[in-house]
Amino acid sequence: MESVYIETTVLSYLVALPAKDVVIAGHQKTTQDWWSFRRNAFDCYISQVVIDEISAGDPSEVRKRLAVADSLDSLAATESAEQLTESIMKSGILPPKAIRDAAHIAVATVHKVQYLLTWNCKHLANAQIAKRVANLCRLAGYEMPTSCTPEELIEEPSNEE
Repeated sequence: MESVYIETTVLSYLVALPAKDVVIAGHQKTTQDWWSFRRNAFDCYISQVVIDEISAGDPSEVRKRLAVADSLDSLAATESAEQLTESIMKSGILPPKAIRDAAHIAVATVHKVQYLLTWNCKHLANAQIAKRVANLCRLAGYEMPTSCTPEELIEEPSNEE
């Protein structure tokens, strides 16, 4: 079974009240559909970084996010993951404020997860940034997961060519 690291934005969109913004509302619906129809096709993981991020904010929303997170296995932020996070940050590919994004990448990468599922298209599901970070990971001896949105994993691949 393929594996997915579920980043904070996915859990937030999954349980949030419907947004008034039509784009965000669409992302929420796609996330809910993925969760209902595709999640069980993957081994799904989070990390302490996700727990820390979903623990902030409105207490009732925090409870909803944590309830979902409790159903997922958590990957450890190992020394190797911490070193890779540091390497990503030192490279300057991500801005200093994006250290948690680097940590998501590092934990998923070190644990050999295949997909990093996110709605963070600024730093994570960003093709140009992902290419540069993937090169850095490769130099460190790792294969970075494919960063994608739930929309990209919503349908099962066909056997047709």
